[in-house]
Amino acid sequence: MDFTFTAEQELLRDTVTEFLAARYDLENSRAAARTGAGWQPELWHSLAEEVGILGASLPESVGGIGGGPIETMIIAETLGGALVLEPYVDTVVVGGGLLRRASGKRAEDLLSGIAAGEVITGFAALEPRSGYDYTNVATTARRDGDDWVLDGVKTVVTSAPLATHLLVTASVDGEIALFVVDFDAANPPAGLTVQSYPTIDERRAADLTFENLRLPGDSLLLEQAGGAIAATLDEAIAAVCAETVGAMRKVVADTVEYTKQRHQFGVPIASFQALQHRMVNMHLELEQAIAATYLITLKLNSDPVDRAKAASAAKATIGRAARLIGQESVQLHGAMGMTEELAIGHFFKRLTAVQYEFGTTDQHIARYAALTRA
Repeated sequence: MDFTFTAEQELLRDTVTEFLAARYDLENSRAAARTGAGWQPELWHSLAEEVGILGASLPESVGGIGGGPIETMIIAETLGGALVLEPYVDTVVVGGGLLRRASGKRAEDLLSGIAAGEVITGFAALEPRSGYDYTNVATTARRDGDDWVLDGVKTVVTSAPLATHLLVTASVDGEIALFVVDFDAANPPAGLTVQSYPTIDERRAADLTFENLRLPGDSLLLEQAGGAIAATLDEAIAAVCAETVGAMRKVVADTVEYTKQRHQFGVPIASFQALQHRMVNMHLELEQAIAATYLITLKLNSDPVDRAKAASAAKATIGRAARLIGQESVQLHGAMGMTEELAIGHFFKRLTAVQYEFGTTDQHIARYAALTRA
C-alpha cells in the first residue's frame, strides 16, 4: 500500500504548517478561549480566504476545491499539531459531510458559506439518555401548516456557542430526520434555551432545550438521515484521529527534547534507561495510531461495515495512545507539565477529551466486536 503523498498534498501540508507557525500563537489562542467568544474569528476567516482550507474537501460547485479524505487528514493533523481551537471538525467535516449528503438550495448555500468562512455549524444529536448513541433520538418534529415544530433536549453540542447554524436530529414518524436552525447563542430564537459552558479542553459547548421551536418548511434537510449521519460520523472520527496524531507527534517530540535539557545527578534525564523505555512506548503507541488513522482514511469510501470497523478500530487505538502519551508526557515533565505556561498541559487536556469524542474507547471496542461477529 502506497502512503506517499502527492506533490499537491505535500504543498497543502506545508502551506498550512507555515501559516500556523506565523499566525497561530498558543498563548493568544488560550487567552481567547478564556474570554469573550472563546475563539479567534479573524483567524477562521484567514483560514478560508488566505489558505483556503475550509473548502478543501468541499465540492467545487459550492466554492470548494473538491479534495477528499486524504486532504482532510492532512489538514486535521496539521491543526492538531498546533492545538487549534477553531471548529474545523465540527463545521467542515461534520457540518460539511451532512450538508453534502442533503439536497436543495438551502444545503448548497450553507456549504458555500462554510467554504467562505461565514457559516459555523454545531451538530445537535446527543441527548440526556442517549449516551453516545446518535440513533437514540427522543427529540420530535411535527408539522404545523407549512412549518415544523421541534421539542426536545440536546446535550454537549460542541461549538454551538460559536455557531451560526445548528444541525439538529429529530424523530419524524419514527425516522431520524435532520433539520437546520438559524442560530445566535447570544440571541437564540423563541422556543430555544441555550446553556453554554467551556469544556475540559478549553473549547465551548452548550446544552439546548427546544420547546415549540417553530421552523420554516425548508429547514428539513434530510427525511431519512440515519445513513448520512453514520457515514459523516465515521468521517469525523477519521478527522479527529488525524488531529490527535498531530497533537501526539508534538507531545512526543517536546517530551524527548525536554528530557535532553533537564539534568539530574549531573546528566540529562534522557540518559536514564527507565525513561528511555517509557519514551519508546510513547513512540510505539504513536506509530500504531498513525497506521490506524491511515487505515480509516483509506476506508471512508468502502462499504458501510468495513468503514465502521476501521473507524472503531482507529478510535480505540487513538484513545489508548492518547491516554498513554498524555499521561507519560506530563509525568516526564514533572510538576511543570500541568502548568498553564507550558504547552504540554494544554495538549494533555485535549488528549484527555478526545478519548470521549464521538464515542469512548470501550464503546468502539464493543462496536468493532459486534461488527466482526456480524
